[in-house]
Amino acid sequence: MVLCELMSKAPSSFLVVWGTMAALSGVFTMVLSGPVFRRYYWNPTYENWRYKINPKFAGVNDVRSEILQTFKGIVAAAFAPAMSLYLTQYSASRAYCGLGDHGWTYLITSFFVCWIVSDLFEFCYHYLGHWSTTMWAVHRHHHRFYNPTPFSVIADEPIDQFFRSMPMLIFPLIADVNMDMLFVEFGFFFYAYGVYLHWGYEFESLDAHHSWINTSYQHYAHHALSIMNKPYHCGFYLKCWDKIMGSILEREKCGCSKCARARGERDFEAWQKIVKPDYSPLLSPSFWLFGGATAVAKHA
Repeated sequence: MVLCELMSKAPSSFLVVWGTMAALSGVFTMVLSGPVFRRYYWNPTYENWRYKINPKFAGVNDVRSEILQTFKGIVAAAFAPAMSLYLTQYSASRAYCGLGDHGWTYLITSFFVCWIVSDLFEFCYHYLGHWSTTMWAVHRHHHRFYNPTPFSVIADEPIDQFFRSMPMLIFPLIADVNMDMLFVEFGFFFYAYGVYLHWGYEFESLDAHHSWINTSYQHYAHHALSIMNKPYHCGFYLKCWDKIMGSILEREKCGCSKCARARGERDFEAWQKIVKPDYSPLLSPSFWLFGGATAVAKHA
């Protein structure tokens, strides 16, 4: 009942709700993405690097661009959830709080329905972003980050984030949806998985060859190889959508880190040759205002 209680005391101005939602979303994305970036990019270790998909690290200017693009997208992405909350003040949607008359079975079922429908929606929108010339003109900006870091999860143009967040507004308009469940699902369940997909590394147990789950390798391949009229791995959670549309990337030589280790490409000698960027300019206000030259490299 947290969100409903907060909205009962919230200002009646939609702009205030939208601005607050955008600010909180900005903090939330940094809290989830920041620690992952610090551990795996700021001070990388050889043991971790062995699981990195692209052996090279993104430059400090690329990371700056990712974060700036993210904050542009956040403003647009906050519109739909802010409007969804705003409508609850006037009982203008079918949103509800607590268990009400629905019970736990309905709550759990609605969680999975929202998950599957959102996953399909994300795939369709993403696929169209590579199929349509008009939509590619917008979506291509996200593909500047061909070697993404955890900061690039929503580093999209505002129009992309506006439409991608629409399920948070549409679901409560067409069905009874628990608002706390919906926000937890999109805030943690979806964004946290987005951090994993843009992590740039792989787990040993959840590797690129999983039969039905899109892993971080598939999403890296999407960033690196998908272009206009060549959509590869546009799915978020599930591979089935890409399998249906034939957008699975088939390659003779797998580029995942597990196969790279098996080929002996991740030995210590290779690690010593990798440039480790100095990301400390990210802590400098002047760098954020004016940018800078390519980061000074640190060699382990």
